[in-house]
Amino acid sequence: MGVEVTRLQRGNLVHEYGCDTQRLFPWPVLNAPFEASWATVRAGTHSVLHSHHEREIFIAIRGEVQVECGGQTAPFRSGDVAYFTPGEEHRVLNDSTEDFEFYSVWWDPDMAVSFLATQGVTA
Repeated sequence: MGVEVTRLQRGNLVHEYGCDTQRLFPWPVLNAPFEASWATVRAGTHSVLHSHHEREIFIAIRGEVQVECGGQTAPFRSGDVAYFTPGEEHRVLNDSTEDFEFYSVWWDPDMAVSFLATQGVTA
């Protein structure tokens, strides 16, 4: 097996949660216990305030914004990582004049159990 590469296709981003995104994981060959996507929050916009049952991390790639979680905000810039627990409302506030890019990874116990089952392991 060679290197598996999924290319970011900026011209084909899908608008969801107030961001422009592309799902990049999982690959069928990877069968990972998580999912992930690339996301861009356009200058002067905010992502949608939302929560979900998965755990999630944001990895800041380019730019500087405010990340909001549980009604509190914090600066969030290139190189930073933010973690959200299930049920916490969160979003990205981009009041700058530059687009902000980040990578999002999310997982839950069901995804892990499913993954382990394909590996012949029971939890």
